[in-house]
Amino acid sequence: MLAYVTIIPAIIFLVMEPYNKNRFVRFHAWQNIFFHGAWIVVWIALMILSAVLAFIPVLGHLVAFLLWMALAIGGIVIWIILLMKANGGQMYKLPFIGDLAEKQANAV
Repeated sequence: MLAYVTIIPAIIFLVMEPYNKNRFVRFHAWQNIFFHGAWIVVWIALMILSAVLAFIPVLGHLVAFLLWMALAIGGIVIWIILLMKANGGQMYKLPFIGDLAEKQANAV
């Protein structure tokens, strides 16, 4: 569960000796790293889209605001689900990201 707090514990768990031998810990650490990477890519794309939408007087700002709120709420909900599943000892896989994490966790 600690691997999901920020990206730093995930990296530490992949480097430290007793944790990097555990497939469960490696899986969740890699999933967290890939989740953060995807989050950054979507955030940058939404920034660009918001800049484009800013040219539409009122509706553009409203749509951009709603998209930012959807991203924030959706990201927090996914993050909480990942925290709860890891704490419960489940190998919960996100679509696409979970498959990448599983490949990395098994590649030792």
